[in-house]
Amino acid sequence: MMPPGLLISAAASGSGKTTLTLGLIAAFRAQGVVVQPFKCGPDYIDPAFHGAAAGRASFNLDSWAMGADRIAVLTQGAQGADLVIGEGAMGLFDGVARPGETGTGASADIAALTGWPVIAVIDCSGQAQTAAAVAMGLARYRPDVTLAGVILNKIASPRHEALVRAGFASAGIPVLGALPRQTSISLPERHLGLVQAEEMPRLTEMLAELGRFVAAHCDLAALRALAGGGLTVAASTRVPPPGERIALARDAAFSFIYPHLLADWRAAGATILPFSPLQDEAPDPTATVCWLPGGYPELHAGALAAATRFRAGLTAFARSRPVHGECGGYMALGAGLVAVDGTRHQMAGLLGLETSFAKRRMHLGYRLAQPHVLLPGLPLGTALRGHEFHYATILSQPDPALAMVQDATGAEVAETGSWRATEGARVSGTFFHLMAPATQRVSE
Repeated sequence: MMPPGLLISAAASGSGKTTLTLGLIAAFRAQGVVVQPFKCGPDYIDPAFHGAAAGRASFNLDSWAMGADRIAVLTQGAQGADLVIGEGAMGLFDGVARPGETGTGASADIAALTGWPVIAVIDCSGQAQTAAAVAMGLARYRPDVTLAGVILNKIASPRHEALVRAGFASAGIPVLGALPRQTSISLPERHLGLVQAEEMPRLTEMLAELGRFVAAHCDLAALRALAGGGLTVAASTRVPPPGERIALARDAAFSFIYPHLLADWRAAGATILPFSPLQDEAPDPTATVCWLPGGYPELHAGALAAATRFRAGLTAFARSRPVHGECGGYMALGAGLVAVDGTRHQMAGLLGLETSFAKRRMHLGYRLAQPHVLLPGLPLGTALRGHEFHYATILSQPDPALAMVQDATGAEVAETGSWRATEGARVSGTFFHLMAPATQRVSE
């Protein structure tokens, strides 16, 4: 039986969704409640924090990249839990203009599909009764989305709270908590979002502190009573594994891989063989394919350049078995990477790609790709949906294009990925992170 759920959302980014979500997970867990977290949209950072708080892997749900049946299957990861808490992305209704598999990528799509009531975090800084008007807009914008209540955030004083609550009483919207302005509890950030969970030495203490903070200022019993929804499972296409035995780069430089991909690969019988390039480890020689996920290679470029055993082992591996890299992994497969300070570091040299962070430029958005060649584990002609988010500039990309790639509007993008044939296999890489196979092909 599926547990009931709630979706934490807001009117805009920066309203406090992640802080509240983590605090709720930690607070409920402290009560003995088993919480299953989810994250709307393409995000690696937040789910890692969710998992640390809940003790269970957090899965991404995305209406642009995934069909309804796929989302339904992923929600089955909640079996055995008592409560689902999903975290939205950006504002509740924010998505792209052109729908994908199920919707525009908006968190509201997931709320409508799953039936999870929405709890909106309302940033009350700089306003009082007007906050209720904002919430009324959220409640009325889509009739298939239920706003069950709000939690006020950044309350400056008891007088401020009283004024804000008066507005919500007039609007008839339940207030389920009020969080005072708190600067001592914050999550450090860097250019791709928050610092990774594994990089925070006081993470356990911080999560416990967040849990106590939220429990002291929110009505946990009322929140749990409002939870509801659920999906019926239908047949679904999983992402096939790239091989039977997958050598997976896994450390602080290569940590961006969606949990649902790993779950799909394991469900298909694949064995995951992690190794650490930063520890100068080579891919397992018994593996049938090597996969380098995205991450922060630019922060560890010097260590990767000095990892001679890793590079030699990867080169030897690539002579007979396929190697694929995504974003940071793609850059690490290239010839060189220029760090923020302008220093060029030698990379694996299995592709001719040269990238630079000296002059940063954001590349962000959904991607629909049609590969020109076979990718590990995928039949030729399989279109792919994914997401690109990085600040690297391409200095040189001399190898053949891997795919025709379009953004969510159907416009062609220049970051096509590339590939190179080796003695008995193929090395390939993309700037987009694979999320799911697509039901439509790239339009010519």
